[in-house]
Amino acid sequence: MEAEYMALTEATKELKWIRTFLTELGRNGQSTDSTPTDLYSDNQSAIALAKNPVSHARAKHIDIRHHFVREAIQDQIIWVQYIPTAEMTADSLTKALGREKHEKCTARMGMTF
Repeated sequence: MEAEYMALTEATKELKWIRTFLTELGRNGQSTDSTPTDLYSDNQSAIALAKNPVSHARAKHIDIRHHFVREAIQDQIIWVQYIPTAEMTADSLTKALGREKHEKCTARMGMTF
């Protein structure tokens, strides 16, 4: 749970930077400031920790800097949603997969030939 929560924090930092960058470029269409960006995780414990600002006894050792994700949720920059591990597209970028799973992930990313 701790590693997944820290990964959520790092992804949140990147999403916040990208949203700011797109705003500076004058991105057309839907305003990036008004709608939270969906961030998917397959770890329900990390999602619960991110969405609940109350301190958890089992997470008191997590450094305060990793609670950045909580602030981003409150500020409506991101919204963390659960996605089953079997549907996690990012797995092809983070672990070795079998051929079938790898092909599904690359197809979801639009990387098929």
